[in-house]
Amino acid sequence: MRLHAIVEDLETARAAVEGGATVVQLRLKGASTDEVVEAGRPFGDLGAVFVVNDDVEAAIRLGADGVHLGRDDPGAERAIAAGLLLGTSAASVVEARAGEASGAAYVGAGPVWATPTKPDADPPIGLEGLAEICAAVSVPVVAIGGIDASNAGDCVRAGATGVAVVRAARDAAAVLAAVDAAL
Repeated sequence: MRLHAIVEDLETARAAVEGGATVVQLRLKGASTDEVVEAGRPFGDLGAVFVVNDDVEAAIRLGADGVHLGRDDPGAERAIAAGLLLGTSAASVVEARAGEASGAAYVGAGPVWATPTKPDADPPIGLEGLAEICAAVSVPVVAIGGIDASNAGDCVRAGATGVAVVRAARDAAAVLAAVDAAL
């Protein structure tokens, strides 16, 4: 869980895994389940935990290891019943505890900082908000939002088990080095 690479394409996923990403999450906003399944077919062979974003049906059809659901995404019970690793999103302690109560194996907490990859994201929670979430749940917490090699270690020092990167996915080795240095 140390480094999640959130990607839209196989080339970036491969680069992230080569750099040390332990989890690859396929996120194709606005794509149909069939499109996600088609794009996701080769991801299971990358040598990392394979998670599908927002689409339980696609995760099941792909034989993915897990699914990550946002606060408003349905399907947590179905995901767990299908044996999928469940990740949930949280921008507050209340949301993190709700995710844990729903059976989440990990919580994605953030955005820690503002990020251009998700313009409709909640306001940044900062390192203090991240630390509060980490202290409030017993499942691993993965920090997300504006994270790169320059600040990944700060997230781990705040209590996160790992970090998730989008823009920095191709710089996975440097991000992972920062995480490891903070452990």
